[in-house]
Amino acid sequence: MPRYMLLINDTPADYADLSPQQIEELIGRFMVWTRSLQEKGKHLGGEKLKDEPGKRVTSSGVVDGPFAETKEILGGYYLIEAADYEEAAELSRECPSLELGGSVDVREIEEIPS
Repeated sequence: MPRYMLLINDTPADYADLSPQQIEELIGRFMVWTRSLQEKGKHLGGEKLKDEPGKRVTSSGVVDGPFAETKEILGGYYLIEAADYEEAAELSRECPSLELGGSVDVREIEEIPS
């Protein structure tokens, strides 16, 4: 079955006014979504990324973030199995980040023969 990477993009300003309780509730909704993917046999893995500027590596060197041209940050990812892009996109529609204006990039993983 094809595998897909769901890249969770957020705008930090969308979280600035949330109370600690609202943050906890959001985390709870992510846990419910993760369990739903697991129960459907679709979840293969995923992680939240730290809320800190990263580094960008280019052919000319390494640049420390934040990056001025970036309005959204990659907040984390999920690795899932789905029959096709349509199913992967449908599973993504339940991502709690969408409630706050975030987005999910759905990318199929290309199998590379060893």
